[in-house]
Amino acid sequence: MTQTDLSDMQVAHQMADAARAVILPYFRSRDLGAENKLSQGFDPVTVADRAAEEAMRAVLAELRPEDGILGEEFPPVVSRSGRTWVLDPIDGTRGFISGTPTWGVLIALSEGAGPILGVIDQPYIGERFSGSRNMAEMSGPQGSHPLRRRSTTSLAEAVLFTTFPEVGSPQEGAAFRRVAEQVKLTRYGMDCYAYALLAAGQIDLVIEAGLNPYDIQAPIAVIEAAGGIVTNWQGGPAHEGGRALAAATQELHAAALELLNWRD
Repeated sequence: MTQTDLSDMQVAHQMADAARAVILPYFRSRDLGAENKLSQGFDPVTVADRAAEEAMRAVLAELRPEDGILGEEFPPVVSRSGRTWVLDPIDGTRGFISGTPTWGVLIALSEGAGPILGVIDQPYIGERFSGSRNMAEMSGPQGSHPLRRRSTTSLAEAVLFTTFPEVGSPQEGAAFRRVAEQVKLTRYGMDCYAYALLAAGQIDLVIEAGLNPYDIQAPIAVIEAAGGIVTNWQGGPAHEGGRALAAATQELHAAALELLNWRD
């Protein structure tokens, strides 16, 4: 096939397939080491992260050479088309090196005002969540079916996720806890998989802080395609990173937003 024969979603799936192929041999390998990218704290990167991003960039070099690239592990490629692919080869590297199957490959296509397409891929489980303006679908061991968020409107009936119990700064953590005190169930540690579960209609809210663009753009596209909403904590665009609030319904979003911004 030529470059023009493939849709953008087909290109995204080729990248996800390429990333799967290089990542899986490293997962749960006892010989896998991790470098720390921080002088203080712990932000690991592995050979699998870098190999996966290289594999995805190779697909783009062949099929979308005019498009830009914003990835976690390598310098950006300037777009000549006005479009940029936003890549996180392993979102949840801490989980990856710990052996938990909650990390994922994130792929988004942005046209400047935010993502228009997204894929969240979990290679070990074999699940893939895809969303665009024209489709919202997941595939996995139980087959393929449309994605649709839940219809929960009350915080008292909602299930809330975040990755780290501390969320971010002490102030951000306190804001998160105001929401957590009102929901039915709060769970931790799922990285990008929590956003996939929201799109799949399994949970209702995800609240996080300290995100990069490559952490959130694919989840935004997938959740919005499934009928959900993703903003920052002020109700504005979240695609540049920072704080993110993902909700299944407008009612839940409004209620959580009020608590996140509550002042004595």
